[in-house]
Amino acid sequence: MAVVLPPETLAVNERRAAELLDREWSLLIGGELVGARGGRTFPVSSPYTGEVLAHVPDGDREDADRAVAAAAAACPGWAARSAGDRAAAVHALADAIEKRSRDFALLDTVNGGSPIAIMSADVRAAVATLRYFAGLALELKGDTVPASTDLHLTERQPYGVVAKIIPFNHPFMFAAGKIAAPLVAGNAVVLKPAEATPLSALLLAEVCRDVLPAGVVNIVVGDGTAVPDALVRHPDVFRIGFTGSEPVGRAIQRAAAEVAVKVITLELGGKNALIAFPDADLDEVADAAVRGMNFTWSGQSCGSTSRLLVHESIADEVVARIARLLADREYRHPLDPAAVQGTLVNRTQYDRVLGYLDTARAEGARVVTGGGPPDGAGTALFVAPTVLDDVTPDHRVANEEVFGPVLTVLRWTAETEAVALANDVRYGLTGSVFTHDIRRAHRVARALETGFVWINTAGPHYLGLPYGGWKNSGTGTEEGLDELLSYTRVKSVTVAL
Repeated sequence: MAVVLPPETLAVNERRAAELLDREWSLLIGGELVGARGGRTFPVSSPYTGEVLAHVPDGDREDADRAVAAAAAACPGWAARSAGDRAAAVHALADAIEKRSRDFALLDTVNGGSPIAIMSADVRAAVATLRYFAGLALELKGDTVPASTDLHLTERQPYGVVAKIIPFNHPFMFAAGKIAAPLVAGNAVVLKPAEATPLSALLLAEVCRDVLPAGVVNIVVGDGTAVPDALVRHPDVFRIGFTGSEPVGRAIQRAAAEVAVKVITLELGGKNALIAFPDADLDEVADAAVRGMNFTWSGQSCGSTSRLLVHESIADEVVARIARLLADREYRHPLDPAAVQGTLVNRTQYDRVLGYLDTARAEGARVVTGGGPPDGAGTALFVAPTVLDDVTPDHRVANEEVFGPVLTVLRWTAETEAVALANDVRYGLTGSVFTHDIRRAHRVARALETGFVWINTAGPHYLGLPYGGWKNSGTGTEEGLDELLSYTRVKSVTVAL
């Protein structure tokens, strides 16, 4: 049942979060909530207070193997259901999640450090994704081919066991949203959440246990590489979906290839450019640069437009407007409904971002605003939203994914130069173009070596519009019909007449 809470305040949210944390955390394997086979746990800490929030099961290879076996046992019955029946079950899962939406958002907030308003939006996005893919169930159809006077047809069948490995930046949105397409397509899933932010996924385990058949969804977490490596190398897992960093994505490809021929979707990092032309509305550019950088959750997003490529004639004014938008930023408790700035997820990521800022200064970048922890941050892992000017293409911060609240500014004089700068990185996830010239907008959008482009905006995703990267930003697309179909295999059938 839904928990009825008073209207949101910091005090109310803190009380409810404390209630949610006062529990024993379990893995979900074969429809049962269980501890790790070895009995080990590991601590999960708050990036705002530094305190240990919970001790969760520390799964290992044996736990991963148990989860795959449970999924394999559940697959035939789940796949044998009609597409409509599977869709109805996924709709029921969405309904059950919606009833506890605030609880999931609270856990993500205390665990990951992003503001409660953002994490609440993430839960709504996850529910919408489940319902979207459930609504596509009848698109799992084949074709007839007039290849001869006999009957030739194709049909789509699931892979069986799907491994989904997700990152820390949107814990629940990915945990619930990324299982939608595999489930509707008839697969059973083993989900591995990030060890930094596993709490909402482990609460999801309780909901899945109550709503779905045993073994259709299994959730296993461990502190380290044992669980994901076991899933990737398991001989019964032929379909893998991973969201995370480029180095880990390449490691998954290598490990999987050592065992079998597997189908792998990778949604990896980005070093994404927002290109601003002289005729663009400067206020719109400044606003989009702030929104597109995702400063609210500390830039911890692979799609962030972390490079502002701005024409030299408007650069000074645009940078000044961005600085004004970021001035007087308040650093509240993430559970405060008025919070607008999140922390970094943990000390490792915090130190990594500060290291990039030290390197940027040493290489000659100029800090316009931010540049380190804000005054009064205390133990909270805040890094002030940072704008770096006087950046050149050879700077590390201009080429490598910082995954923090750091916007780099590069100036240009000609359209060809802007496009070359945008494409001169190893990534190709998103891009943004600001201009009132419709021909130039489409010309530049077409020239960008990225899988997703915005024109005169930056940041939003739209269900139904495929999202995926080029180059080292990944393989495959998600958030559209192609994602659903990618969790099926095509079988051709000939009937002699």
